[in-house]
Amino acid sequence: MQKLIAIVNVIAWAGFWSFGYLALSANVENTGQMVIAIILAALGGGVGMLAYFWLVRHSEKTGYAKRPNRAAKRADDETYGKVL
Repeated sequence: MQKLIAIVNVIAWAGFWSFGYLALSANVENTGQMVIAIILAALGGGVGMLAYFWLVRHSEKTGYAKRPNRAAKRADDETYGKVL
């Protein structure tokens, strides 16, 4: 499943950059072409971000990537900040 998500990630980012370039390089007179390219670029960027975050979460869960630095949990963490 992660290979499929990785392929979707690459295709989505390629679509983002391709359609983003088309949106930026379109003539001002072709507003329809520009709007469609912007929408497709936004969809590619959104799907690319979702797929990337899924891959990061999956790699941390499976142990392939180390989790980000976190503070060590102490014994009194549950009572910290509570009114006794």
